[in-house]
Amino acid sequence: MSAHEPMQPGEISFHRPLAFWFGCILLTIGVLSHAPMFLMGAHTHYHLAGMPMDTGMLVGMALIPLGLCLSGYGLLPRIGNLRLTPQRTVGECHFHLADGVALNRRHWTLVLVLVVALAVDVMKPATLGFVMPGMTREYAISRETGALLALVALTGTTLGSILWGHLGDLFGRRSAILLSALMFIGTAICGAMPTFGWNLAMCFLMGASAGGLLPIAFTLMAETVPAAHRGWLLVALGGLGTSAGYLLAASAATWLEPLFSWRALWLLGLPTGALIILLNRWIPESPRFLSSVGLRDAAQQVLLRFSGNAQGAIEADDADHPGPPIVEEQHPIASMRQLMRGRHAMLTLGLVVCGIAWGLTNFGFLLWLPSNLVSLGIDPAGSSALLARSAVIALPGIALVVWLYQRWSSVRSLVLFIALSVAALAAFMLMALLERSSAEMTTAATVALLVSTSGVIAMLIPYAAEIYPVHLRGSGSGVIAASSKFGGILGAGLGTLGFFENLAMSAALIALPMVAAALLLARTGVETRGLRLEEIQSALGKPATGG
Repeated sequence: MSAHEPMQPGEISFHRPLAFWFGCILLTIGVLSHAPMFLMGAHTHYHLAGMPMDTGMLVGMALIPLGLCLSGYGLLPRIGNLRLTPQRTVGECHFHLADGVALNRRHWTLVLVLVVALAVDVMKPATLGFVMPGMTREYAISRETGALLALVALTGTTLGSILWGHLGDLFGRRSAILLSALMFIGTAICGAMPTFGWNLAMCFLMGASAGGLLPIAFTLMAETVPAAHRGWLLVALGGLGTSAGYLLAASAATWLEPLFSWRALWLLGLPTGALIILLNRWIPESPRFLSSVGLRDAAQQVLLRFSGNAQGAIEADDADHPGPPIVEEQHPIASMRQLMRGRHAMLTLGLVVCGIAWGLTNFGFLLWLPSNLVSLGIDPAGSSALLARSAVIALPGIALVVWLYQRWSSVRSLVLFIALSVAALAAFMLMALLERSSAEMTTAATVALLVSTSGVIAMLIPYAAEIYPVHLRGSGSGVIAASSKFGGILGAGLGTLGFFENLAMSAALIALPMVAAALLLARTGVETRGLRLEEIQSALGKPATGG
């Protein structure tokens, strides 16, 4: 493939393969050049704080951005040129036929690969909690200073979700996912940094790439799997990926940290990022994205690969209906500003408010809940045991979320779980105001809050990936994902000000935006269950009917 030749129909490749792979080599060499300094710390249990950077590290730090830029150049197509590239006419893109097929090996392979990618993605921020104790001891910093790491990482995930979502709309879903993997590799040097400041910088970049991969993975899944299975697979993908990511982080901390210190958890960015790169051959570009940028031949070939038994019908339809290609998803949206225009405006607002309220609950209210349980009369050991027991009881809730989203209603399920979150917060508020509680009441309220908030986040981004048009699907999903991280930043900031120490007030003030989000989504939400993406856009073109 020549330097400027676009991707051929049906081919899963890179636009400039030599540049991409050479950049990957430079990136890997840059990371490995930090290994000697890391290994020199073996006799001090890898205590590197204060050690001067040697020449190899400095050269490696120069190679990493060079390799990243070169790989990015090889990875990202010039969409402006692609739109002008003459395409061979093969007939319309048969999204309607591909949406009606049964799940086949191609779909399940993609699901498995994206579960792996999401598990790696979730593992990155989940590792923060495991590296904090060792990092604060080695750098001799206070807990407040160490907390900056979480704040910087959350800021990175917030900005990364927005930026990567936009990149996914400009250059493709596959390109954005692989760009995140490249960033994972490059930021692995976090594990060899001798100063806390360098860790902050690397953690911001790691957070940006981790925040970016999540909404793009959901976007690719939404645009590739059949409509009848899209809803439950999206929600299950999020649940499995999140659970596997936390399990990987905890397992790595259990096995590697005693042997190689907390630094080993950051160094895992190299093999985990490389794993996603090696799986790239099973990550197709979205056929809807290809069609939207004029690459309709390539879109048709991707549809044929995923169509299973419908392949003959597609080919017959091509023979019966020759003519110019047709993009089935027509809409006026062309820029991110359009997220807040037309029918999408109130829907976007409702999802953003919901995301912020969820972030405040998850990164604020729940983090301070153990100490607040003590104020309700439960001893510290008992509060930890209660939370652990509640988390186990709440686990089957994800299966309920998947079933309701697929069998009942997508938007009503989301509104229902937001309402359940409000009810749980109200229960805590009443217990605090009345100063009356019991282990049974507290367990019930905690289980309800864990189940409901897990259900909300499991549905929030999948729902966003379904309701936005193809030109803004990545951007819209990214903005909604960013809102949940922004809520986490607010939660961390309010926590340092003592906001969550007042259980009744914090529960009441978090419940208010959740009520607003539920009302907005109940009024302006559109049903997506079992509908093709094009049919959802058609429904959004009609006046809201409430629910």
